Amino acid sequence: MTDGLYFDQLETRSAEAREGALMARLPGLVAHAVANAPGWAKRLSGIDPRSICSRKALAGLPVLRKSELKDLQASDPPFGGLVTRPLGELGAVYMSPGPILDPEGTGDDPWRSARALYAAGIRPGHLIQNCFGYHLTPGAWMVHHAARRLGCAVIPAGIGQTEQQIELIRSLRPDAYVGTPSFLRIIIEKARETGADLGNLKRALVAAEALPPSLRSWFHEQGVSTVLQWYGTADVGLIAYESEALEGMILDEDLILEIVRPGTGEPVTDGEVGEVVVTSFNPVYPLLRFGTGDLSAVLPGPSPCGRTNVRIRGWMGRADQTTKVRGMFVQPGHVAEILRRFPQVERARLVISGEMANDAMALRCELDGESGGLGERIAEVIREVTKLRGEVEFVAPGSLPNDGLVIEDARKYD
Repeated sequence: MTDGLYFDQLETRSAEAREGALMARLPGLVAHAVANAPGWAKRLSGIDPRSICSRKALAGLPVLRKSELKDLQASDPPFGGLVTRPLGELGAVYMSPGPILDPEGTGDDPWRSARALYAAGIRPGHLIQNCFGYHLTPGAWMVHHAARRLGCAVIPAGIGQTEQQIELIRSLRPDAYVGTPSFLRIIIEKARETGADLGNLKRALVAAEALPPSLRSWFHEQGVSTVLQWYGTADVGLIAYESEALEGMILDEDLILEIVRPGTGEPVTDGEVGEVVVTSFNPVYPLLRFGTGDLSAVLPGPSPCGRTNVRIRGWMGRADQTTKVRGMFVQPGHVAEILRRFPQVERARLVISGEMANDAMALRCELDGESGGLGERIAEVIREVTKLRGEVEFVAPGSLPNDGLVIEDARKYD
C-alpha cells in the first residue's frame, strides 16, 4: 500500500499484465481447492487443475450459484465441503439470510475491503463510524477489518439508536460514515430536526442498497461532499467499488469476473447485461465460478481515475427470475435449454402476461432471417421443457432490451 492516490501498484498495471497474472494463478487455485476441500474435489472430479489456465477453460467449469449453498451446507455441514480449513481454525463464522453460513479467514483484511475504503479517501489515522450491523452477518466486519488494516480507528456504531449516532458524530468528529445510504439519510434528517451540527461529516462509503443519483445529490446538498459505493457479498467479500471518477465500479484485483447469461454458465459479450460470476482466490474459501445472483454489465475502457481494472455498471437487479405460471415454476434455465436447441435464435425473452389465474406465455425471439416453420417447433419445445403452452413471437435482432431479463413477469394483479 502507498500513501498516494492508489492503494497499490496492482491498480494501475496493464490489462495484459493483470490477465496474465490471474491466469497463471488459476491452476494453483483449482489444485488447492480440490486437494483441501472435499466438496470441491467432488464437484470437480475428473478435472486436471493444470488444464484450467485460461478463461475458456474456466468457462467449462460449472457455475456454483449462491442459491445452491443452503442445500450444500445442509447436506454436508457446516460449509458444504467448500472450505479448506477446520472450523476451529477460522477467524469467525457468520450467518446470512437463507440461512447460509459464511466463513472468515484469519488475515489482516480477510474480505479485501481496504481497497474500497482507500479509493473513498480514507487514510491511516482517520476515524470511521461503522454503521453496518455487527450481529451475525459479516458486513460490519468487512469494514472493521479493512479500516484496521489501513491504520484507522473504528466506532462500532452498528444500526439504530439515531440520537446516540448523532452525538458520536458531534463529539468524536469521525472522518467518514460507512453503512447503508438509507440510515445515513435518517441520521441527517434527525439531526436537522434537533438542530445538531453534523458539518464535520464530509465523506461516506455506502453499500447494501441502491444509491440513486437524486439521493447522492441530496447528500451533497447536506454537506457530505464525497459519497461513494462499494459492492460485495457475504460469500466473496469485496467485488467492486467506486472511485471519485464516479464512472462505474472497479473490480477488485483478487477476482476473475465473468458476466454470464442468466440460467447458464455462458459468458456474454462485454456490455451485455448478465449475472455476475466471480472466481475468488481466497485460500480459506476458494470460490470457482461463483454465481452471485446479481445482474450487471462490463463498461468499456478503464476508469478516468487511472485504475485500469475492469469496470461494471454496478448492481442492476437479480438474475434469478424464477416465476410461477399456472402452478408451475418457470426458470431461466428453461429458456437456456430452449435456445440451446435452436442456435439460429440469437436472444430470447419469455414474457408472462395476463391477469390473476389467466396467465399467458410468449417467447420473444430475435431472429435474423426467415422463420419458416420454426415457430411451431419452438412452441413444441416450450411445452416439453416447461410443461406449459407458450406462444412464439419473432422480433428483429437487437430489439430486446439489454437488461439481463430472460423472464419478464408482466402480469397485472389489480
